[in-house]
Amino acid sequence: MNIDSSAVDWARLQFAVTAIYHWLFVPLTLGLALIMGIMETMYYRTKSVDWLVTAKFWQRLFGINFAIGVATGIVLEFEFGTNWSNYSWFVGDIFGAPLAIEGIVAFFMESTFVAVMFFGWKKVSRGFHLASTWLTGIGATFSAWWILVANSWMQYPVGCEFNPDTMRNEMTSFLDVALSPFAVNKFCHTVTSAWIVGALFVVGVSCWYLLRRRHVALALRSIKVAGIVGLVAILLTLHTGDGSAYMVAKTQPMKLAAMEALYEGDTDQSLTVIAAVNPFEQPEWQKGGEPPLHIAAPYALSFLATRDIHGFVPGVKDIVEGGYTKPDGTTALSLKEKQAIGKRAIENLQTYRSLASSKTLTSDDKRQLQSLAKSLKADMPYFGYGFIKDAEQLVPYIPVCFYSFRVMVGLGTLFLAFFALMLLVVYRYDIQKMRWLQMLAVAMIPLAWICSEAGWIVAEMGRQPWAIQDMMPTWTAVSDVHAGGVLTTLILFIIIFSALLVAEISIMCKQIARGPEE
Repeated sequence: MNIDSSAVDWARLQFAVTAIYHWLFVPLTLGLALIMGIMETMYYRTKSVDWLVTAKFWQRLFGINFAIGVATGIVLEFEFGTNWSNYSWFVGDIFGAPLAIEGIVAFFMESTFVAVMFFGWKKVSRGFHLASTWLTGIGATFSAWWILVANSWMQYPVGCEFNPDTMRNEMTSFLDVALSPFAVNKFCHTVTSAWIVGALFVVGVSCWYLLRRRHVALALRSIKVAGIVGLVAILLTLHTGDGSAYMVAKTQPMKLAAMEALYEGDTDQSLTVIAAVNPFEQPEWQKGGEPPLHIAAPYALSFLATRDIHGFVPGVKDIVEGGYTKPDGTTALSLKEKQAIGKRAIENLQTYRSLASSKTLTSDDKRQLQSLAKSLKADMPYFGYGFIKDAEQLVPYIPVCFYSFRVMVGLGTLFLAFFALMLLVVYRYDIQKMRWLQMLAVAMIPLAWICSEAGWIVAEMGRQPWAIQDMMPTWTAVSDVHAGGVLTTLILFIIIFSALLVAEISIMCKQIARGPEE
């Protein structure tokens, strides 16, 4: 393949920028969907006008965010066809299925019931309107499910088989794709973390009202609901985060090693709390050892990765050199061994294609084709290593993974303490007298997005260089496009998305300043 390397870099950057912008809107959509559903349920049960006003207020903010999120999400899906056409060809039969379901079922479900939710207050019964509100939130969550199924398959490809006649990976089990343990855990972790973002937003805005001594009753009701949602969500996120780390250790050990800046593995492995990893250069992981000023929790990483405090956790160097015993009892292959398998698969595929294109096939040719197809099936899990030239290409940028992971975990711990404190104060004391806590709640709003984006960066940067784990590196997945064209559209996207972001923040702030419709 003669793909311009700069085109690969610009295509990756364009997709990363688009995803980061899109992820600014998705967590708030999922978080507000749950909270506004609870608030309207309270109105339905009590028939209190106060709960009606509260539900309508947060639904209005949900609608503003929902509209912008849809616009940025559509662009992401189109990029698979424009910038990543080789990827789309190679696995389109599998990857396209969850995206199609998301577009046809989930999106239409959301768009149908969101209209009833906003315009049906005086046109449908209270019960039907409540159902529409919950179905809007369920539709948004259902949409997230299929997007995350597609993303999880890229990181843990299951339920498929390579067809050398079509040169494509084809689905063999839809259930294996849709219900893979990686997908289930990723969905649960992502959605519960989105609930945290929504809860912090509601608590922060409510405390802003308390600081201004406006809409105090609405603010107190909102803090109580969002505080409970936030505390439950952070506890669930901690649980699903533990499951995510375990799945990553099993399926993507290089990502875990990068997250921990673990250059050389060992048993009884400690979990790094903080270390002086240079943020501006890739460490010399070949030398092993550990980063300077290393502070760690003893045995924690071994337990997290293997469920055994004495378990062996491989470092970057171990994964490249191979030879260690994996949890399933097999011996890990080295990079050189995987490269040999990948190159053999590429050569066998070329031979198969050349032989299959012949107009006349003898019985020996047919037997050879069957043998080649069998060999390809066995070697396909390491097919991508045939395109890896050296170990440096295999190691993600460690500083970004290392610090993003610590930002995510550190802020998550802060949120746990914050929600516990907020609920204690709002139920036992007078929060209106604690202006320092009100200001802290407002400051938590941007931290919620920093934490959420950090988690997304860990998940995506940590799996580099793979578009499909072990099967397809990014430079074989990209379209044959000119770098200049990708750069031009990247600049346009940044301008447009920035304008949309500024517009949303402006509209949101105006609506918050205006307050609820009494």
